[in-house]
Amino acid sequence: MAVTRSQTAPTRSGFSRRGFVGMLGAGAATAGVGSLAGAPFASAASGQGAGPTAAALPSPTSSGYWEAVRRLFSIDKDLLFMNVGTVGAPPREVVAAVDRAHRELAAEPEAAYSDFADVRAVAARGYGCDTDEMVITHNTSDGMSKILAGLNLKKGDEILTTNHEHSGGNVPMALARDRYGVVIKRVELPVGNDQRAEDYVRLFRKAITSRTKVLLFSAPLYKTGTMLPIRMLAELAQRHGLISVVDGAHIPGMMAYDFHQLGVDFLAGAGAKWQCGPGGTGVLYIRNKVLSQHNPNPLPEFWPVVSSGYPDEGGVPPRADGSKESYDIGAYLQEVGNSSMAVMEGVRRACQVWDRIGRERVQDRVLDLSAHLKELIAERWGVKALYSPKDDPRLVCALTSFAPFRDAGDVFDAEKTAKLVDRLKAEHGIVIRTSDFPVIGSAKPHHVVRVSTHLFHQKKDVERAVKALWKISRQLS
Repeated sequence: MAVTRSQTAPTRSGFSRRGFVGMLGAGAATAGVGSLAGAPFASAASGQGAGPTAAALPSPTSSGYWEAVRRLFSIDKDLLFMNVGTVGAPPREVVAAVDRAHRELAAEPEAAYSDFADVRAVAARGYGCDTDEMVITHNTSDGMSKILAGLNLKKGDEILTTNHEHSGGNVPMALARDRYGVVIKRVELPVGNDQRAEDYVRLFRKAITSRTKVLLFSAPLYKTGTMLPIRMLAELAQRHGLISVVDGAHIPGMMAYDFHQLGVDFLAGAGAKWQCGPGGTGVLYIRNKVLSQHNPNPLPEFWPVVSSGYPDEGGVPPRADGSKESYDIGAYLQEVGNSSMAVMEGVRRACQVWDRIGRERVQDRVLDLSAHLKELIAERWGVKALYSPKDDPRLVCALTSFAPFRDAGDVFDAEKTAKLVDRLKAEHGIVIRTSDFPVIGSAKPHHVVRVSTHLFHQKKDVERAVKALWKISRQLS
């Protein structure tokens, strides 16, 4: 393989000499900012560095465990932030790691022409894939753009997707349509609690044609909070020889999925939402080997079109046809010129925090809180107000969308829904967001509110939010 820039770039000797990498390693995770040797900014960052680290948490069986987890974060205590689906809040130790890195680099500048294999390895372990299949991106939209730009699609090829996609997927699909003549075909999705996983698979299966090349969908759907059945849809794609692409913006940090076991070809996710990493970060998984148990299909043709590490001459070997990669596809996409060491250290630390807590433990917690929220909504507004499934466990996640004005016939009233969200923050200090989407049989989109339940919330927070939503919605009805 041709030598890439990272192989000839300066090493991170400055960081190693000052002990920076060691400070960020697992062995030093119990240190607070103030105790870091030679930390020139300890007092300035004390508001972020004070408090426990993930390594110092009590036993998970302790009654105060989740309260201790909450103290890992510096979220304003006067604000109940339940909009993690838009952006998360990094733990104190993540903020401290990024801050320290910026200050170290300001004192002794160092370029970051690197494929960051060490950071990618930490992320890959947490997400159930290999380092060569992992890229740290800017966000989900960045990852989706890299995927669609790198696929070898031609005029007339069909992308089968849904009518509930985010612009992060819609825009690169539109570019492929307008530039190459690719056809975008959309499945209209039903909403609410009456659906089962098989219903969604059936809709996709009926829409596949001989020209379909890509099966692209969001999981969960950011508008409704429906977790489309990824594994089942990946198997459908495999049976038809299709490329599977998942907009998994909300998966990292929320769900404890093993990307290999999902069986998809590509998955783009956010690093700054549920994973609570630094702003402007995401993760991109690219299947880089044949997984006999989970995806035995040949690897799709893919070009790392956004890269400064791709060889100037000679190209790369053919993609793997077995269980061993023929080259590190992630490295090519990771190398895009000088990057931010500080941000990458923040990604590393955020992943380590989650791994120490336990990703399955986080998943169980956020789903439990979401289930509690859905039950309270059903009790007050009726189950028909829920646009997020609650009864089929294959379709649930920690995003909950519901229509507080459905019984009043005002589900089309965007202004009233927005006023509810504004008053909820102004009068009760609770932050959620609105959402709207097309509904089968309806001429206009439905307007709902969306609530995110995360690991720094308690059941009393969910109950407080429901009580406030009920009060304001009754006043506005």
